[in-house]
Amino acid sequence: MERIVEQNLLYDFYGELLTEHQRLIYEKAVYEDLSLKELSEEYGITRQGIHDLIRRCDRILGEYENKLHMIERFEKIRELVKGIDALAEGTGTDRSDEIRSLCEQIMENL
Repeated sequence: MERIVEQNLLYDFYGELLTEHQRLIYEKAVYEDLSLKELSEEYGITRQGIHDLIRRCDRILGEYENKLHMIERFEKIRELVKGIDALAEGTGTDRSDEIRSLCEQIMENL
């Protein structure tokens, strides 16, 4: 399960950097959970070819994260916003509602 979540995050952040062919097959493998056999029949590629393409995409997406650290930054920002929201909840002031509203807006835009 954790691998699927990681693949989804990597694809969400860096999927547009793959070729259209890679994106199509990767999306069907990861999001639609199609088997290697189903994909090989649909695209006229051997199962081994599909397997290699998916692994290559995983490697490419992982390399982008290793270089750019966008997911790492995203998760840090999300945790910081959660911390700010928790602090605002405990203050009980009028400003805390504004702070919590801003936190919600930030989380929606991440």
